[in-house]
Formats: sequence, C-alpha cells, structure tokens
Amino acid sequence: MQRREFITLLGSAAAAWPFAVWAQQPTKVRTIGFLGANTPATQRQWTAAFVHRLLELGWIEGRTVAIEYRWGEGRAERFAEFLAEFVRLKVDVIVTAGAAVRAAKQATSIIPIVFAVANDPLGTGLVASLSRPGGNVTGLSNQASDLGTKRLELLREIIPDLRRLGIMANVGNTQTALEMDKVQTTARTFGLESVPLKIRRAEDIAPSFEMLKGRADALYVCPDPLVTTNRIQINALALSARLPTIHGIREYVKAGGLISYGTNYADLWRRAGDYVDKILRGAKPADLPVEQPTKFELVINLTTAKTLGLTVPPPMLARADEVIE
Repeated sequence: MQRREFITLLGSAAAAWPFAVWAQQPTKVRTIGFLGANTPATQRQWTAAFVHRLLELGWIEGRTVAIEYRWGEGRAERFAEFLAEFVRLKVDVIVTAGAAVRAAKQATSIIPIVFAVANDPLGTGLVASLSRPGGNVTGLSNQASDLGTKRLELLREIIPDLRRLGIMANVGNTQTALEMDKVQTTARTFGLESVPLKIRRAEDIAPSFEMLKGRADALYVCPDPLVTTNRIQINALALSARLPTIHGIREYVKAGGLISYGTNYADLWRRAGDYVDKILRGAKPADLPVEQPTKFELVINLTTAKTLGLTVPPPMLARADEVIE
C-alpha cells in the first residue's frame, strides 16, 4: 500500500482546521519516507497517531507534505528494497521503527532518520549517545530490554509457582536478540529455567510451540515486527498450550495475550511526529536527544486469565492501566 492510504483521514480533519494555521504553512512540499515494518492494518492506530500529530503541527498531506508509505509486512528482507527507493526519491526524512532502523542507517548516512520505536538504541549502536545522537539517526526508545525484571515480577505475581520460562524472540533482529539475552540473565536471578524459542520467520512459530510442549510454565514474548504481524497466531498457540504470556505491547494483549507491560506505542508514534516536524524545519538529527519513556502501562486480559484458569490478584488489577474483559 502506498502513500495515499491516509488521505481520507487527513482530508476530513484538514477541512475543519483553523485558517490561521493554514496561513502559516510552509510553501514547499516536503516528502516523508514512511517504512512500516508491519502490515498497514496491524499498525493502523500507530500510523494514524503519527499522521494526526503532523496535522496538528501544520503538515497537510497533498499541500505541504507528501508521505511515501511502504510496508515490510514483518519481513525484514523487504526493508533494503524500500529504503533504496527512498534514497532514489531523495525523501527529506525517513520514519520507521524496530528492526528497520538499522537497515535505514545502512541505506543512508545523509537522509535524516527518525525511529518511532527502538529497543536500546545506544546498546545496539544506532546512536553515539542518547543526549547527542550524532549522525543522521534519532528518535524514541521503548527501553524494552530494560523492563525484563518488572515483567518477570508480574508473571510471578500471577503464577507464584513459576519455574520454567519460554522466551520467544526473532533472533534475526539485533534488538530482540539482545532482549532475549537479557531476559535469560534475569530469569536466572529469579531461579527460573529458561527455554529460548529462536524464530526468524513466520514459519518458525508453530514448530517452536511444538518444541516447547511440557517444558515451560509461561511464555515471555519479545516484541518485534515479525511477532507483531503474527501476534494472533502466537497467542492462539499459547492458549492452546495453556501457556500464560507476558508482552511489551498492549496490542498483543488485545489480541489474546495475558499481560503486557511497556510503553504506549501509539504515543511513541505520535511523538515521532514532533521529531519529523523539527527536522523538516531545519533541525539536525545529531542534535535532537533520544527520548526515553517515563510512563509504562500495565494491561491485563481477564478473558484470557479465565480461559487459563488463573486468578489475577486484586492488587495487580488495581494497578492496571487497562483491564480487558
């Protein structure tokens, strides 16, 4: 799907936009290369949050900005082709997330790159420092790999006799491979036996669950585009195997997972709009500090808990930011 997907959304909102804002619009049409690592439907809310923030900042598609949409559909091998196309098009800025960020950095050292979501951008070498990124890359960190301890604490709260933990990650993604390693280390400190499920493509998911049979009491799922695109299948297989799941994204719990604890991705994508606005108005990515989240959300799916025969402790329910029933 290409850049016109959200014209209807923008057109209806723009019709009511104050005249004073229109009068302040830049005259040159700028171009954004938007590489969604998932499918359009999978990240519809995240993309809409980004586009709406641009609208609030005065960037109107078809008038002051053109957005070239490309969709990786959870397949990392597609990223290089789309990014090469952005370079040929000489877009003014590239916006992407997750595993696609490294591919973008490899594709160009000149075009500014904004990542809406990245796990440990410093540890994975995306930026030189959080306060002064250097180079052409900046954006927002979700600190996913730093939250493993809290997620395991939540799992143990709902499953006090937890002993064995499955950990699923797309090891073809440097960021999630790093998260898997950190979670395994954390699991050992809790006295848990960990069973890594290393996947690289959608076809690896079902066989991984077959391998996990009888070897785990719960499943820790490291979020990335491949997993996001296949989250419904993953949760269905987990339910079938009677495995409680812990996630880093609320949308995974909306799709049948048990618990998520992490940042709000729609908010991260919205804030990415601020980075793009600053860059289109002349700021350099090297000078824009990487933002780190200050709020983390706990989401619980009570329907899934009941299906698994689990009782969520009242104190945990009281702390939840959202309870799905």
